[in-house]
Amino acid sequence: MRTIQLPGVGGGLRAYTPRSEPLALTTGSPFTSRTVFSAAHVVADPYADVSPDSPAAVDWDSTLAFRRHLWSHGLGVAEAMDTAQRGMGLDWGGAAELIRRSAAEAKAVGGRIACGVGTDQLGGGSLEEIRKAYEEQLALVEESGAQAILMASRALAAAASGPEDYLEVYGHLLRQSSDPVILHWLGPMFDPALEGYWGSSDLDAATEVFLQVIAAHPDKVDGIKVSLLDAGREIDIRRRLPQGVRCYTGDDFNYPELIAGDEQGFSHALLGIFDPLGPLAAEAVRVLDTGDVKGFRELLDPTVELSRHLFQTPTRFYKTGVVFLAWLAGHQEHFTMVGGLQSARSLPHFARAYELADGLGLFPNPELAETRMRTMLSLYGVAQ
Repeated sequence: MRTIQLPGVGGGLRAYTPRSEPLALTTGSPFTSRTVFSAAHVVADPYADVSPDSPAAVDWDSTLAFRRHLWSHGLGVAEAMDTAQRGMGLDWGGAAELIRRSAAEAKAVGGRIACGVGTDQLGGGSLEEIRKAYEEQLALVEESGAQAILMASRALAAAASGPEDYLEVYGHLLRQSSDPVILHWLGPMFDPALEGYWGSSDLDAATEVFLQVIAAHPDKVDGIKVSLLDAGREIDIRRRLPQGVRCYTGDDFNYPELIAGDEQGFSHALLGIFDPLGPLAAEAVRVLDTGDVKGFRELLDPTVELSRHLFQTPTRFYKTGVVFLAWLAGHQEHFTMVGGLQSARSLPHFARAYELADGLGLFPNPELAETRMRTMLSLYGVAQ
């Protein structure tokens, strides 16, 4: 039986025997019990002559093909979010083009799509400039036919003097939005520049402001995405939402229990980890649709170890592991990322990600994944 020598975090090599067959998963009917989005990564153009601080060079064919893969399994696509390296290699010009192309592709294939609206065309600015930046992006998303996700703004975090500024800016945007939006609260573990969002570093105080924004405009809020990696806080927020406003979990540490829910409710999902887990996550939700919570947890609970590995501190570099697994799985022909972010994780991190994903049967072609992992090891000087 073949083995591969993988480096460990403590140094040295250990033998691992790869899985010979992938997990048997198929496409199926649309979900009925939950609305589920996968935040999707972008595929870089490896032939572009760019530097890490150049505008992103995107392989559009491969990027759109990956979205078709997600749609084929019934998942919605959350586009131009932090998983797509928004603000970490993908600037507003690239994000705008991504939104246009993905929204057109969604319309062509009947896929569900929601797109991120932010202020990343600004380096900073006044509250008025921040409002205008949000408005520009909101207009583009609405014109594309996609649902809007109002993302947290680094510029607003820097410019706001207190909760009242958040209430004013978000109130203005919600009043003028054409359709209900998703509000995204991204915690500082994902982006340190968002520390103190909603006007306070005290999460209890920040939560009250967040809920106040929603309560003032419940007809304009389809749902909220909470990315704080705190299951208890998400459940508390979920139970306090106005009737009809959904909670989309963004907790990549505790998603199975949050999606399964309890006697008082459940979370829908908008998750970066559903990029590599797409087909398996879809299968689990279809099981949940039948009312089989136990079967849902049996499928999804084993994936948490991989997710916690990919999203370990510093959490903002989780995109590197996501793209690495997409390469191993055959969704792209190279491991290159916009902004040169392929260098953001260590070889032992990659090795463990491979081992965990292979153990779950995530690779459609385990032999291809093994070959590519061996190639990666050889580039680092690890003899096999």
